[in-house]
Amino acid sequence: MALKVELKPGERFILGESVIVNDDQRTRLTIEGEAPILREKDVMTIDAANTPCKKIYLVVQLMYLSRDPERHHKMYFDMVNEVIEAAPSTLRFVDEINNHILTGTLYKALKATRSLIEYEGTLLGHASRGGGVRIDG
Repeated sequence: MALKVELKPGERFILGESVIVNDDQRTRLTIEGEAPILREKDVMTIDAANTPCKKIYLVVQLMYLSRDPERHHKMYFDMVNEVIEAAPSTLRFVDEINNHILTGTLYKALKATRSLIEYEGTLLGHASRGGGVRIDG
């Protein structure tokens, strides 16, 4: 099944290990075959990975784009264990991500990690309001 991608002028996306940059007009591409594809808006940069869960997203992204995703597993599992220890209520999100990783559906793992980042934002928002607010439980 072919994937159709519509690109805005100047928009970028990653196809396998290459960055594709659109020219100065709207373009529609049809991509046939198997290769990881990631739109620019879904790419996490090292600079943007400024929270524990965003760092997890970055590692899952590396897995998704890698020819050898297993080489990133140790770093990923070390990071999620730290997050779970700090905030046990994240376990339901991590379980979903883990299932996708272990079944090889890495794009779905990446999407599930976005939910973890949103939840982290909720926890951090509660913590920043302080005043004895219980963060996890």
